[in-house]
Amino acid sequence: MTVYLDNSATTAVCPEAAEKMMEIMTAGYGNPSSTHHMGRQAKKELESARSSVAGAVGCAPEEIYFTSGGTEADNIAIFGACQRQRHFGNHIITTAYEHDAVIKPFEYLKDQGWDVTFIRPGKDGKISVDDFKNALRPDTVFASVMAVNNEVGAVNDIAAMSRALKEACPDALFHTDAVQALGKIDIRPKNTGADLMTVSAHKIHGPKGVGALYMKTGTKIIPPTKGGSQEKNIRPGTEGMPAICGFGVAADIAKREMETSKAHFKTLRDTLVKEMCQGIDGVVVIGGGADHILSVSIPGFRSEVLLNYLDSKGICVSKGSACKRGARSHVLAAMGIDPKVIDGALRISFSRYNTLEEIHYTVEAFIEASKKLIRAK
Repeated sequence: MTVYLDNSATTAVCPEAAEKMMEIMTAGYGNPSSTHHMGRQAKKELESARSSVAGAVGCAPEEIYFTSGGTEADNIAIFGACQRQRHFGNHIITTAYEHDAVIKPFEYLKDQGWDVTFIRPGKDGKISVDDFKNALRPDTVFASVMAVNNEVGAVNDIAAMSRALKEACPDALFHTDAVQALGKIDIRPKNTGADLMTVSAHKIHGPKGVGALYMKTGTKIIPPTKGGSQEKNIRPGTEGMPAICGFGVAADIAKREMETSKAHFKTLRDTLVKEMCQGIDGVVVIGGGADHILSVSIPGFRSEVLLNYLDSKGICVSKGSACKRGARSHVLAAMGIDPKVIDGALRISFSRYNTLEEIHYTVEAFIEASKKLIRAK
């Protein structure tokens, strides 16, 4: 039996998106910049996908810019905004537990002379709004705070932070990495107040290799890459049409199924936690908030050993972000979690395709592992 519970790393492409991608690859393969009839048809497909993603995000289609994925969208937002904002000040803010797609650009900017504040999360995994407010200065020009943490599922109060930024620094721009939020929680820009927002297809049963940057109408950035005029010069280069159109289909479904999926995630999460705590002594649930992500630890057992045991049973989970393979989680470290708990932590993440039967099987495997494996000293 194969049980895939690593959906925060990537999801299975839904059949509807795969079918659309095959159609575009084999029949609708025109370049949307071409003026002949196949180019014009491709342009219609491109704009249809844009409208679908905009509908899932909750914005106007013209505010969506397609990219090669969440990492590129984060980079465009961060570097593009900071270059544009530099004449207003030299201070920028992020958190100590962002995805590397945000952390690494901020570290680079720090090396280039920017004054960077990295806010640490609390033990609950959330970024304190008060800590964010206290970090603001007259020369703050940009801030980036993730909507949902990719390892522990903590949901941050993006609306309160973006509002505080605008009140203290009216010219500053606010960005949020919403890759783990799209299709799971309400992230509409009019509610969050974000100027820039990153989303990705492969977390919502769309294909890998495509994401999008929401940019509020009137927001100005300096694009970090140069080339053609595609995506209104924000992300030049011929659009990856099969992936973009698959993203559009996946976004439509994610929007339509969001409330049902949220209830399903909660049932799966609650069942797994309850049965694990009943069957194993000392289980620690870390953080929490969005029900599609669960970070759990069995202190005394190394996460690598547990992961390998589960894998032998056909169960796919992870130690944390797939982009941090082999390294201790910087997210859990930033939260101040006991190292012994970190060393036994695993991330379990759900999709709408997971079943209660899979959860029961997974718990049985965890209990079996706790009885068979030798605790680390």
